[in-house]
Amino acid sequence: MSATSRKKILSVLKYTLLFAAAVLLVYLAFRKVDFGAFLSGLKQTRWFWVVLFCLLSILALIGRAVRWKELLLPFDSSVKFLKVWDADNVGNLASAALPGTGEILRCGYISSKKIEFDKTLGTMLCERIWDFIAILVLLAVALMLQWERFGGYFADNILAPLTAAGVWWILAIVVAAVAVFIVGVFRLRERYGFCRRVADSISRLWAGIRAFNKSRNKLLVAFTTFFIWFVYVMMCFCIIKAMPALDGMNLADAAFLSLVGNIASVVPVPGGVGAYHYLVAAAVGLYGHSWDTGILFATLNHEIHALLIIALGIISYINLVRKPLAKNADANAHHSN
Repeated sequence: MSATSRKKILSVLKYTLLFAAAVLLVYLAFRKVDFGAFLSGLKQTRWFWVVLFCLLSILALIGRAVRWKELLLPFDSSVKFLKVWDADNVGNLASAALPGTGEILRCGYISSKKIEFDKTLGTMLCERIWDFIAILVLLAVALMLQWERFGGYFADNILAPLTAAGVWWILAIVVAAVAVFIVGVFRLRERYGFCRRVADSISRLWAGIRAFNKSRNKLLVAFTTFFIWFVYVMMCFCIIKAMPALDGMNLADAAFLSLVGNIASVVPVPGGVGAYHYLVAAAVGLYGHSWDTGILFATLNHEIHALLIIALGIISYINLVRKPLAKNADANAHHSN
């Protein structure tokens, strides 16, 4: 069996297991649902707030495109907002189907002669660092505001599973192995062509990660990060207001539910399906609401956003494909003349 065939088989197995995990999590999340109560709650939904949720979702996506464009500018001053917007949307569409593919795809669309793929990938990692900082800030705010309610949930549903699974030890081993590999590659770069190519790629990646240091408008990067995560909280607040059963919950509660949802989205199953519903529904249950109400809240949040991501992704994909075709058509017409 060739190496290419083995890679294809491993890839198929990987995504089959991820899909199976998603199905299992969806089953666990929905098995306790009273669908009569679920549909009754859906009929009572205040759709004005759902529309506002969609508008805020688009604003968050615009904020992400603005931030990424700013991080790309030090390497390619000609990069356009619409190209970044389309690449982001197509990447989100791919990630909804196959986790991890969207990041590679969006970097591929942006990379050019002026900014290599490695640097583009580095700027995306720089974005993720800013998002991680935002999650830590949001976590600190949520825990400080209502530790009595949030502290136990966070410890039992997030910290305990991570500790029990030995994730921190695995992470430490992986980080150490990567560090040893990088040091080895740089020390051997003059002796072996492979090491030289890998070292050059790592250097370009690191340059992209340090994109914030090279940015001419660092305040814009910081502000857009704050804006994006504030909008995420407001999106959760909109769904709270859309559900009569959740009347009485406030912005602090929305911040907590937004935090749980974003942590759940990191779970590597297609689009976060299942994991998101399970953890968010459990978080809503902390307020004394039924599992059906929690699932309805999670479903409105997740599925409406997913539909919006799919619609925008298809539009952007058509736009990205159409431009090269139009250029080729113009070139052929000019050549024939």
